[in-house]
Amino acid sequence: MNALAATNRNFRLAARLLGLDSKLEKSLLIPFREIKVECTIPKDDGSLASYVGFRVQHDNARGPMKGGIRYHPEVDPDEVNALAQLMTWKTAVADLPYGGAKGGIGCNPRDLSISELERLTRVFTQKIHDLIGIHRDVPAPDMGTNAQTMAWILDEYSKFHGHSPAVVTGKPIDLGGSLGREAATGLGVVFATEALLAEYGKSITDTKFALQGFGNVGSWAAKIIHEKGGKVVAVSDITGAVKNPNGIDIPALLKHTEITGTLKDFQGANFMDPNDLLVHECDVLIPCALGGVLNKENAADIKAKFIIEGANHPTDPEADEILSKKGVVILPDIYANSGGVTVSYFEWVQNIQGFMWEEEEVNFELKKYMTKAFHEIKAMCKLHDCNLRMGAFSLGVNRVARATLLRGWGA
Repeated sequence: MNALAATNRNFRLAARLLGLDSKLEKSLLIPFREIKVECTIPKDDGSLASYVGFRVQHDNARGPMKGGIRYHPEVDPDEVNALAQLMTWKTAVADLPYGGAKGGIGCNPRDLSISELERLTRVFTQKIHDLIGIHRDVPAPDMGTNAQTMAWILDEYSKFHGHSPAVVTGKPIDLGGSLGREAATGLGVVFATEALLAEYGKSITDTKFALQGFGNVGSWAAKIIHEKGGKVVAVSDITGAVKNPNGIDIPALLKHTEITGTLKDFQGANFMDPNDLLVHECDVLIPCALGGVLNKENAADIKAKFIIEGANHPTDPEADEILSKKGVVILPDIYANSGGVTVSYFEWVQNIQGFMWEEEEVNFELKKYMTKAFHEIKAMCKLHDCNLRMGAFSLGVNRVARATLLRGWGA
């Protein structure tokens, strides 16, 4: 089941739990606006190249739309629609005053020079500048884009609208980016894990963790878990996987990957088959890489008691069912990886105020938001007698539905 089908399925189940009117249910699914633009740029060799850029703006009942811009050769409209919709529910679960959006350009950023990427980003911004904005739609980095991409969008947008640092988040610190933004998703995953374990009278200390993915989210989560006394017994990424039943020395592994760019030949652990990581012996499994990695083929063999979804949509609905029957507790992506968008919100607030926060304040507020959202999800689970995924979806959908009705749109 692809991301769109899974998101729609979860939405419909939540709508049924909440007893939503069918007209309202239908209107909540349809995107507010879909934008498709042609971006033609001169290449470095003097030839012209055309790319298709797009932006799906899903819902703005609770505030400006928010979501990433990705540069990827196979930008699938269905997937972007699903991710825009998912951002609507995700921002509502975290109780941020936003709706959802997603967008990007169909290109391979590796095939373009820095100056070509800059020209492409500026042309894309010129085409959509009147449809994004501080109180309309606030983009952020995603796959294939970064802080530099956001700096170019900010500069181009500001030519039309005056200096507007709050038009994008995930910016370089020197242009109004927030301290703590880089670690935010990984730190949010750890705060979510702490909240869940506390429910079962456990803590991170002496708990065994396995992490799939050692990019931004996985490496920060592993680092913080290690600092808090947790045992990271296995880690994998696209270069391979390593294990150590006594716990991997994460600072040493980070140093090794920084120097070599790979997990291979790390002295402090044994090499293992990356395919075995998900079924490795551990208490908590944190998939922070690709979607669809937990499926009906491997779900029955998973040994973890808790799964924290650091990636988007890592668990197929079929695997969800198998794992539920086994008594595995899954903390859903829509909540578990919302640390990134929460600190993006803090960045936006700081830009609007023109007053920047210290990193301690950013992290303190992030913990407050993540802990509060967890208890609100638990309350929904109790009310509707459902699992954490349905608790989170029904919390998010309910907030958006209430805002829609209060504004008189769903009547």
